Parts: sequence; C-alpha cells; structure tokens
Amino acid sequence: MAGRAVGLVVTGLAGAAAYDGVKRFARSKGFRSAAVSVTTWGLRSVRAAETGAEKVRLATADLVSEARDRIGEQAPPPGAATGHGHEH
Repeated sequence: MAGRAVGLVVTGLAGAAAYDGVKRFARSKGFRSAAVSVTTWGLRSVRAAETGAEKVRLATADLVSEARDRIGEQAPPPGAATGHGHEH
C-alpha cells in the first residue's frame, strides 16, 4: 500500500512539474511567435483555397454558359432568380 502511495505522489509531482513547464512555455515570446506564424499560414491557406474555389466557380459558369449557347438556350443574366417553373 505504501508503494502505491509513493507511486501516486511521484506521478502527481511529475504532472505538476509538466504543467508548470507548459505554462511557462505558453507565456514565453517563442510560443506567441510560433502561434502567430501558424495562424498566418492558416490564413494564407484559407485565402488560397477561396481563390481556387472562385476560379473553379467561374470556370464552371463559363462552361454552363457555353453549353446553353450551343443548344440555343439563353443564359439568364447574372444574379437573376431562375426559380423552378411553378408556384407553391
């Protein structure tokens, strides 16, 4: 029983020391600098993904417009509500 108690005390002390170390690191300038860098990369990635998605959307709209033109169908003007042909 004393062995288990010693083991628990040692584990508790190790956990407390690790927690204090993490707290000190989180308060350091190095941690803040790393967090800002990671956030910067994330924002750049999001912007690149948005740009790519917009390019795909525009390319798809061009394809649909050309396909409608080939079958003689007039494409609706941009932003026009097209509906689905009946009332509710």
